[in-house]
Order: sequence, then C-alpha cells, then structure tokens
Amino acid sequence: MTNETIFTNCAIVLADEIVTGSVLVRDGKIADISSGHSSNGIDLNGDYLLPGCVELHTDHLETHFQPRPKVRWNMDAALQAHDGQVASSGITTVFDALRVGIDDDTDLGPADMAAMAVKISQANAAGRLRAEHFIHLRCEVSVADVDEQFAMMEGNDRVRLASLMDHAPGQRQFVSLDAYRIYYQGKKKLSNAEFDIFCKRRIAESEANSDRNRKRIAELCHAAGIAIASHDDATAAHVAEGVELGIALAEFPTTIEAAVLSREAGLQVLMGAPNVVRGGSHSGNVSALDLLEKGALDILSSDYIPFSMMQAAFVLTDRGLADLPQAVRLISDNPARAAGLDDRGRIEVGRRADLVRVRAERDMPPVVAGVWREGNRVC
Repeated sequence: MTNETIFTNCAIVLADEIVTGSVLVRDGKIADISSGHSSNGIDLNGDYLLPGCVELHTDHLETHFQPRPKVRWNMDAALQAHDGQVASSGITTVFDALRVGIDDDTDLGPADMAAMAVKISQANAAGRLRAEHFIHLRCEVSVADVDEQFAMMEGNDRVRLASLMDHAPGQRQFVSLDAYRIYYQGKKKLSNAEFDIFCKRRIAESEANSDRNRKRIAELCHAAGIAIASHDDATAAHVAEGVELGIALAEFPTTIEAAVLSREAGLQVLMGAPNVVRGGSHSGNVSALDLLEKGALDILSSDYIPFSMMQAAFVLTDRGLADLPQAVRLISDNPARAAGLDDRGRIEVGRRADLVRVRAERDMPPVVAGVWREGNRVC
C-alpha cells in the first residue's frame, strides 16, 4: 500500500534556491516538488521546509548518561532523552561521539563507552529512536591503550567515523595554557601545584604515545572502512600529517592557516555551530565566521548544543553572511556527503523525506515546528 503525504504552502529550501509550493512524499522518499498549492496537503502556512540536519559530532549524549558527577543514568533512558532533544532540534541523522582513550576529563570508563555503543545499535535496530543514529569514535591518541579501547567497538554496525585527538596542553586546541587552565583546573578543582603536575603528565603521555597511536588508529579505520577526521589542527604540519594518514574531514581547525590548507588539500572543514552563534570560539581559537569569509568552512556541528545547528543557519542569514540555501547546506547536504550518506541532506526527488518545518522571525531563534524522518513525523 502506497503511503503519501503532501506538504503545501511552504517555502521549500532547495540546494540553491527557495521555492514556494508543495512537496509530495511517497513511501518515505520525495516524489515531487512543485510550485503549486495543494488543497489536500498539510498546510504549513508559509513556514520554511528544510532538509533534516545531519550532525557529525555531538558530545551531548554523555551529559544525559552522567548528568552529575558520579551519577549514572539508565543508558536506554539517557539515549532516548538525548535522541528527543536531537530530533526536536531538527536533526534527523546524528553521529553520537563516544570516547575511545579515556582522559582525565571524565570518570566514565571504556566499558561504559562500549556498552553505550551497543545500546545505540540496539535502539536503532528496534526503531526506538526518532533520529537515525550512527557512532563517531573520539580517539584520544595520547592514551597508551587507545587501540585496545578501539578494539572494544569492533563489529558495531553503527560506527562510521573516528577522529584523532590529542588534548595535551601547549598544542592544537590548547596552545594557550591559560585556556587549558580555565578548562581543566576549574573543572577538576586542582590547586596550582596539582595543575602543574597534571600538565606535565599529559604532555609526557602525548610525547610517548600520540604519533604511534595516530598511525595505528588510522590503519584500523582504513581496514574497517571507517572515515577518519583530524581534530584541532593548528599548523601546516598537522594538515600534512592528516593528509598522509588519509583523513577526509578536518574538525575544528584552530587557525585560519590550518583550515585553508585543509580545504586546499580536498578535506571538508567542520566547525562548531556554537562558534557561529556566539560569534567566536569559547577556547579563544579561530572564528568560524572568519573561515566562512575565507571560503574554508563546509560543515557546522552542534558540538555541545543540539539546537545550535538550526540557530546558526538563521544567524548567518540574519547577519547577511549567507543566503538561506547556502547556510542550510552547512547543516544538511555537506555533512551528509562528507559521511557518504548520499540518500539524504537535501530536498530533491528520490532522496529520503527527512524534513523539518521551521518558523522564523528575524533576529529571533527559529522555531522547529515539525520534524519528519523518512516521511514519518517524529516531533
């Protein structure tokens, strides 16, 4: 039996233009796009109809699993709470970031991450989630046994992306020791003496392990068909190293130089949507807006605020920095293509009907008024 839905009287945000008209959805896919009005469809009263957001890097799941220090929430409930917030933000495809190589930023362990990966796969298969969930492994290469923790994720069908990270002080994200101090000393409640010991240990771990583990994780990813991202590249040497390792995605480059060189090398450049909304990096690194001006920004990620993707797209248009189709590509089509998901990401005949109804008022956050995944309403 054919299942059809018509969305009408809406401003349809296509890849390169906005068309006022109707979208016919048949059996979960977009069957027709027209400029006409249908008397039988769902009347969107002039609201925008956007493709669902594709989120490649969100750390948000951890905050539901561990909402307070030492508090562990039920994993299934935590995942569903995270999924509900993601979907209601207009995200229909999400790559949940799980740690591999646990550093001192959390008391969650490798077994917790492996168990959560299993929960994601099981819930996705059972149809208990509103968005479609994949897994992004955040590989902290300064940790000695990161490859062993990576092996704990083998065989999980949801793992599609891994990023190579090194959060030791003095380089990449934390070139500024002051920024590192604010983040870690405040979070861990360390005295100055304890912080100095902590820094020396992290630097020593990085020097001992990072180069070897970076190469090892890249080898494992290539063997498993998992796409690889670099993280917090700051220099030409970082970019060259990533290219040599077969990196496809440059996440959160911290300098204009690294972003521009990554783009010239054919990598997709991802930055945080909160960076756009706030007007700059919370770590004092390069502004995503500067990269957009340089033509070195391809993808926006919600990072730690799920709604920031949708909000950032309209911030860019409100400020006259991008037209709406261009801004929407940063949160839908571009990340979908970077992840090899060519069946979604834009409103186009034959693509999945992952759709978001958005009501927008200038200089106000947009309202996500409805979300459909493969033609089925989920929010």
